[in-house]
Amino acid sequence: MESAAMFAGSLPGLLLMSVGQIMVVVCLCFDMVRAMSIPSSRPRYVANTIFRTLAVPSIMVMGISALAEAVTWSWLQVAMCMAVLVMIIFRWHSDKDEDNWWKGKGKKLARWARKQLSPPPVVAPAMG
Repeated sequence: MESAAMFAGSLPGLLLMSVGQIMVVVCLCFDMVRAMSIPSSRPRYVANTIFRTLAVPSIMVMGISALAEAVTWSWLQVAMCMAVLVMIIFRWHSDKDEDNWWKGKGKKLARWARKQLSPPPVVAPAMG
């Protein structure tokens, strides 16, 4: 964990964490646009699609940030990271009935993956 904290303090680590934090801010901004837009409108559809796309990576970034802050014993920063993390998770799990590009894609992607991973059909040899 000490090496991870050392990496987080280096220039590449700081750049990586900054890009991650920018992604979290963009995710939260699109969540705000989603909350303020008229239901079933195109801005709400686009904002919800972007929010749903960035939610999981944002959760991972905030978890890693909280862990990095915990290693350096910065408990106030850990508490702030956890507050943002809980807020993103709550917003991601609430409002499931939203219209977005991802709605229904899970079944389609699972069907495609099963088709790709299934063994090729075996052709019976010709009789004759």
